[in-house]
Amino acid sequence: MCDTAVILAGGLGTRLRPYTVVFPKPLMPLGEYPILEVVVRQLRYFGFRRLVFAVNHQADLIKAYFSSGSRWDIRIEYSLETRPLSTVGPLTLIPDLPEHFLLMNGDILTDLDFRLFCRQHLEHGCAFTISAARRSHQVEYGVLHMDERHRLTGFSEKPVSDYLVSMGIYAVNRSILSHVPGDTRYGFDNLMMDLLARNEQVRVCPFDGYWKDIGRQDDYIEAIDDFERDSVRFLRR
Repeated sequence: MCDTAVILAGGLGTRLRPYTVVFPKPLMPLGEYPILEVVVRQLRYFGFRRLVFAVNHQADLIKAYFSSGSRWDIRIEYSLETRPLSTVGPLTLIPDLPEHFLLMNGDILTDLDFRLFCRQHLEHGCAFTISAARRSHQVEYGVLHMDERHRLTGFSEKPVSDYLVSMGIYAVNRSILSHVPGDTRYGFDNLMMDLLARNEQVRVCPFDGYWKDIGRQDDYIEAIDDFERDSVRFLRR
């Protein structure tokens, strides 16, 4: 069982400005709690005992709020970036990662069962497992289709595309660190391309429950309403 989670909490939160000029994004409120506290409470509920916060922007505010984690009966450590290293690069600064661990963004509101997600990762023996949400995108225009002679061959009025997107939650085998360069900006996209090129086993785990990335203003506003309407769904006791 995974009992360690690395939480990415160092982003600038540019999509939530001007709010994040004052607060780091992980401290943006949902009801009476910062979003990162909701994440901490969830991970504690699902059996995680050690959290490592990868911090950078306004790190002192995050440290002041969470301290050692004793308030939630969980151990919280901090890994400080001296410059932004993106999504996966910060892992190279953490020397004692276990063989398997959870990696996630610190600004996610979801009702995902983290324990089950990690168990499935272990059962399938993957190097990397991605929790994925289904999304739809509607084109706001009529779409024209033409042939090589520019003749109209088809027309679609505001078509809808369905696809899977990464939720920013991953179960990780420590072996992937052999692909990650040290002290270099290296993101999820870089890692996926490298793992695909090496034919490493990466599993996608579709999730049909609730997920919002509060780094987007529209999602954040919806998440506030959803959390206040049904906080028990997210804060399991």
